[in-house]
Amino acid sequence: MPSLSVFGVQWGDEGKGKIIDRLAADADVVVRYQGGANAGHTMVVDGEKTVLHLVPCGVLHPGTKNVVANGVAIDPIQLLAEVDGLRERGVEVTGETLRVSSGAHLIFEHHRQMDRLSEHWLGDGRIGTTGRGIGPAYADKASRVGLRVGDLLDPNRCRTRLSAALAEKNATIERVHGAQPLDLDAELESAVALGDRLRPFVGDTGAEVRADYRAGKRILFEGAQGIMLDIDHGTYPFVTSSNTGTAGIPAGAGFPPGHIDRAIGIAKAYCTRVGEGPFPSELAGEVGEAIRAAGNEYGATTGRPRRCGWFDAVAVRYGLALNGADGWVMTNLDVLSGFDELSVATAYVVGGELTSEYPAHPPALDGCEVRYETRPGWEGDISGLRRYEDLPENARAYVEWVEELVGTPIVMLSIGPDREQVISRGL
Repeated sequence: MPSLSVFGVQWGDEGKGKIIDRLAADADVVVRYQGGANAGHTMVVDGEKTVLHLVPCGVLHPGTKNVVANGVAIDPIQLLAEVDGLRERGVEVTGETLRVSSGAHLIFEHHRQMDRLSEHWLGDGRIGTTGRGIGPAYADKASRVGLRVGDLLDPNRCRTRLSAALAEKNATIERVHGAQPLDLDAELESAVALGDRLRPFVGDTGAEVRADYRAGKRILFEGAQGIMLDIDHGTYPFVTSSNTGTAGIPAGAGFPPGHIDRAIGIAKAYCTRVGEGPFPSELAGEVGEAIRAAGNEYGATTGRPRRCGWFDAVAVRYGLALNGADGWVMTNLDVLSGFDELSVATAYVVGGELTSEYPAHPPALDGCEVRYETRPGWEGDISGLRRYEDLPENARAYVEWVEELVGTPIVMLSIGPDREQVISRGL
C-alpha cells in the first residue's frame, strides 16, 4: 500500500476473499468498487467460514472501514442480511465501519425477475447468470432509469422514480414474458423501509476515500469476479456487467487512476469457470472431475459445480498485462498434490496459426486447439508448510515454471482455505 488493487485474473473464484482478508489486516480502508451479489468472497478464520457477497472482506478486522462504492449494484435486502448475519456473530458493523455510496445503483425484485425471464428466452444462447438481477440493474443504469441508494432516502423521489420504472417493467413482465406483474404499493413500502435501515451507512464514499488517501490511510481495492469476465475485455458476451479489473476503480470508486499505487492479481494453480462461455483449457473427463473434487469446486454464490481445467498461461498473462500487475498470488496449489503429471496451456492454434496471445475477438476461440506442456507432479499434503524451501522439489519447479511462462512474479502462494495457510514470496 498506501493504495493496492487486488483483482481476479481468471474467470472468478480465484480465492480473492482469503487473500483480501489477509491483506486487510494492514489496510485502513477496504473498497468494493464493482459487481453485485453475484460474487462471493469466502474467508476461513480459525476454521470458521464466512461468505460475503457485498460487504467488503475487511469487515472481519476491527477498526477497518469498509466501503461499498458507487460502481457496485446493490441488492439492499442482501446487503442488510449480511449486516445482520455479521452482527449475530459479534462482528461490529456500524455507520463508521461500513460506508455505502449514495450513488450506487439498486437491484429490485423487477431486476431479478427480468434476469431470470430473459435467460429463459435466450435458450441455448443463455449466458448462465446467477439470476441476481445484476445485468438488468446495470442496463437501467446505462439507460438512465435506475434508482440509486440516495433515492431510497427520499420517499417522494423514490415513489416517483420507482413508479415509472415499474410501469415499464411490469408491462414487459406481463405482456412479453407472460408472468405475474409486481405490486407497486408493496414494492414501494419495501423500498422505503430498506432506505430507513440503510440511512446510517450512506454517504459520499468517493469523497471519503479520496480524503483517506490524502491523509495517508492505506486503501485496499477488492475486485469481484475475474478479468476474463470483464464486460469490455473478457469472453464477451459470456461476461459479467462491469469492469472487473483495476480499470474499474476510477469510475467505480471515484478514485483518481494515478493514485492506484500497486496492482496484484489472483489466479489459481489451475483454472475454473462457472456458467457458459469459452474455456480453452477445460477438462471434461476424469482429471477435471478429480480437480473439482480435490478443490471442492462449487460456486460460493450459486453452489453450481465449476468447470475445471489446467492452468492457462495465455489467459493469465493477458489478464496480468491488461491490469499492469506488479505481481500475483497463486492460490490452491495444495489441490494439485497427488497428480502424476501437471499440464499448462502455453499456446493456442487459432485459425490454423499458433499464437501465445489471447485473441482480441473471443469467438476466435471457437474450435481453437490448445497446446500444452507437461511437468511431473508431487505427492504429500503441503497445506501445513509455511516456507517456500520446504515445498516438494516438483512443487517448486511447477511454481517457477508457471512464473516464467507468465512473466510476472508470484509474490505469494495459498496452500489451503484458512487465512494462515500461505507462503510469502515477497508480498
